[in-house]
Amino acid sequence: MNNTQEEPLVSIITINYNQAAVTHEFLASTKLLVYTHFEIIIVDNGSTATPVLEVDPLEYPAVKIIRSERNLGFAGGNNLGMEHAAGEYCFIVNNDTELTPLLLNHLLEPFRINPTIGVVCPKIRFHHHPTVIQYAGFYRMNLLTGRTGAVGSREEDLGQHNTSGYTYSAHGAAMMVKREVIEKVGRFAEKFFLYYEESDWSARILRAGYKIYYNAQGLIYHKESISIGKDNPVKVYYLTRNRILYMRRNTNPAQLSLFLLFFTFVSLPKGIVRYAVKGQFAHLRSFLKGTFWNLTTSRYSAV
Repeated sequence: MNNTQEEPLVSIITINYNQAAVTHEFLASTKLLVYTHFEIIIVDNGSTATPVLEVDPLEYPAVKIIRSERNLGFAGGNNLGMEHAAGEYCFIVNNDTELTPLLLNHLLEPFRINPTIGVVCPKIRFHHHPTVIQYAGFYRMNLLTGRTGAVGSREEDLGQHNTSGYTYSAHGAAMMVKREVIEKVGRFAEKFFLYYEESDWSARILRAGYKIYYNAQGLIYHKESISIGKDNPVKVYYLTRNRILYMRRNTNPAQLSLFLLFFTFVSLPKGIVRYAVKGQFAHLRSFLKGTFWNLTTSRYSAV
């Protein structure tokens, strides 16, 4: 066992929402971790399904379950977890992931080398296609379109992204954050609820003078589907709404004006035609609702 007196405590924070079996699979992977000085905080985020998530304290003595009576979303759920975290580092990670044994060791290493690093992310591969990359860093946000993409997305991993380095944004599925950053920058902006919240947080962290680092030696497997499924209306609503909200919060007036022109004359008509032609009228209503939400709602978020 490692000498925990010399090692920083890592708070592993994950959210459970009606996925007790998936969360137990995640917990099983934590047993393989070589780094042992950690606590696990599971936020049960307004789950209504049965069976209710229960964890044997004898099998998982480091686990603490925080129950929320309502679904706080990705942003609010992780913020609640951070409120209860005691660690010097918070590892925010999806419950539909499986950890590899040396993951925490690799994620902690860059912090020791460079004090300006505030966030470290591992390489993410798809669990059901374990040689295919989901994330090897993020490209810079396109301030005209309000969109970005993951480096290496859907590429077979042949070692082409094995060089670690700075990146433009953390990935919400697996990101280790130094407590100093949380205290200085704050937590996720809860107004996002889900989607774009890690992009907004990353932008704020970078503006505060910290760096975001992609560590290629760290590896995690994500059970998200490799194929792009059909957007459901809820997803369309939040992606549309938060794309605009992100731009409102993270651009100067000139940049925002150009984006709004692009969205009004390209994205908006394209989206209307797309959903109308496909007969996806629930999607169309969500798209318009997400768009016009920004006309009546402040960009300010308390967290």
